[in-house]
Amino acid sequence: MRLRTTVLRTLLLGLCGLLMLPAAPATAADNGTWGVFPTPPAGAATTDRAYFFHQGAAGSTLGDSVTILNSSDRELTFQVFATDAVNTPSGGAFALLPVETRPHDVGTWIALGPAAAGTVTVPPKGRKDIPFTLHVPQDAAPGDHVGGIVALNTQVEGVQRDGRVQVGVKRQVGARLYLRVPGPLTPALAVEDVRVDRGAPLLPWTKEARATVTYTLVNRGNVVVEPRVAVAARGLFGRRVLDRPGGEPKPALLPGRRIILTEPWPDAPQLDRVSVTVTATAAAYPDLRDRAGTAFLAVPWPAAAALLLLAGAATALLVLRRRRRAAPPEEQPASEEPHTAGTPGR
Repeated sequence: MRLRTTVLRTLLLGLCGLLMLPAAPATAADNGTWGVFPTPPAGAATTDRAYFFHQGAAGSTLGDSVTILNSSDRELTFQVFATDAVNTPSGGAFALLPVETRPHDVGTWIALGPAAAGTVTVPPKGRKDIPFTLHVPQDAAPGDHVGGIVALNTQVEGVQRDGRVQVGVKRQVGARLYLRVPGPLTPALAVEDVRVDRGAPLLPWTKEARATVTYTLVNRGNVVVEPRVAVAARGLFGRRVLDRPGGEPKPALLPGRRIILTEPWPDAPQLDRVSVTVTATAAAYPDLRDRAGTAFLAVPWPAAAALLLLAGAATALLVLRRRRRAAPPEEQPASEEPHTAGTPGR
């Protein structure tokens, strides 16, 4: 298949990682060769804004400008576009949709200036400022709407193989854009689908048993939340076998999104009846709390199976011996006396 027919796949296979930016701290989007960030004030070389943060009522129009900075020694040409943000399903990293995926929210509300029509060429060690307007629809729902403005390098920088298909690799960098539409704010966070996957040694207690707690976080509200998650487990008689209070916030969870997270458990119980509870909170919303749990029976099954086989064999042998002892002795056949014919007396 021709290389040009597979360029779109590149955006999924080779580029998504470049758009998965950490939730905190907020820093400008830059891959070392070029960067995308809010345009600095007139006369300033840098900006104190890492991302775009705006508030606009339904029906309003906002204006701003995005800057593309070329840090390399060669001219670069970009395709610049606005799009929506998502959380990656596994791990929850922040990501901006690739160019071939049509946005449905704030990405459709952004109109880039004429300078972004077609492609944008930035000279070596130069920059390009692109004004844009953000038209908030009359029926825009209250709450947070998150997207970004992306600069996609039009040059194919490499080739990867995906089976029999050659995939052209391009890179892109995006600056986040947060828009809040005033109105009722309803933060909501849910914990779902808690499960535990275990791996135990063949011989119990010769090594540590390892487990992984997997759970799903769902943002059912209309604002971005930064969850903190605590994981606890109790064994028989309420004995605490795991206690991990909420530490660093998890990736910022966008409205309407669900993510799957995992928690390693390197020293899991090997023989116990365990109940696991996952509790999610959010520092910005003290009343926001949800929990879910599961239970499992920790048994060293290989050892248990071997013991059962040994016990079964011992029981069968014991029953066999008892039957032999209880059986009556075998009767010997009676010997017949020889019969002698006689003559009756007279």
